[in-house]
Amino acid sequence: MAANLVFRAGPAAFAAIRKNGFDPALFGTLAGASGGAKWLVLSQLDRVVAADVLPKLEAPVHTLGTSIGAWRFACYAQPDPVAAIERFEEAYIEQSYSAKPDRDEITQKSAAILDAVVSDAVVADILTHPVLRTHVMTVRSRHALGSESTAMLVAGLGATAALNTLSRRSLGLFFERALFYDPRSLPPFFDVRGFPLQKIELNSDNLKPAVLATGSIPLVLHGVRDIPGARPGVYRDGGVIDYHLDLPKSDGGRLTLYLHFYDFLKPGWFDKRLAWRRASAVNTEHTLLVSPSADFVRRLPNGKIPDRHDFVRYSQDERVRAWRRAVRDCRALADEFHEVLEGNRLPERLEPMA
Repeated sequence: MAANLVFRAGPAAFAAIRKNGFDPALFGTLAGASGGAKWLVLSQLDRVVAADVLPKLEAPVHTLGTSIGAWRFACYAQPDPVAAIERFEEAYIEQSYSAKPDRDEITQKSAAILDAVVSDAVVADILTHPVLRTHVMTVRSRHALGSESTAMLVAGLGATAALNTLSRRSLGLFFERALFYDPRSLPPFFDVRGFPLQKIELNSDNLKPAVLATGSIPLVLHGVRDIPGARPGVYRDGGVIDYHLDLPKSDGGRLTLYLHFYDFLKPGWFDKRLAWRRASAVNTEHTLLVSPSADFVRRLPNGKIPDRHDFVRYSQDERVRAWRRAVRDCRALADEFHEVLEGNRLPERLEPMA
């Protein structure tokens, strides 16, 4: 029977896991990429991590997410992470809109989902989690991209995409990385280079605005303006620069556990269609990447992972049915992941990172 999951590792992670098996003490970072509705292919795996892996981790363990990755980790760091994941999944699947929703409507719905998933009552729990250190990567918009004018955003994003084709470094002309970090333990990516970087301590006033901002896709949602503690400006989806987190994620000889929709990594949002641009091998040296296999994806509804285009591809009822079936089918991923970890079969399943 074809495998449902693919396990790939960079050289250091490959050697450590071949030697020690899956030892939670090896892991110092959990990484989560941007991807919107693609998250639904991981929600069952998230339950396994929350129930079976989190209790065995040794502090401090850093979580780094952009967009939906940050939302997932806001669930992980709650007192009952499985219940939080279930609330998130339910609210996400059941979201509904008018026939032609505008940015106001989509932004309001996103904020309502966040309130359902991260109530004000659990913010302190996230900030004081005994093991996890929550870090949220966003971007601060520059120049025309700080506007909510559709014409200016379209022009600015067009220029960004064109220049990014020539050089990824050009993104720094239009966006500044903004890392909201847990000050109790500075993460390996605290001084990440390559783009302008602003660092802001997470606190009870800015945690939810930061999580909301990192999911705010330009032209789809409004950016979040003037987040407490950060420089004035409009903050947007961290995946613009760090789509699949092509940056250092591990230090001190520890590894990164990365549940992902794909078995490859793209650096930025504008790189999705650039076949030649992949993540640096240096940045995945200590990474274990866990993803659904191509065979498994072909068996999902309509042969694909859920995505945000399903909102226009299907009617509301059709989309909800397809997404619920996809989540049910992904229980097979969770079962296999649990069996591989509990049966110490990860070393034999491991493949080198491509």
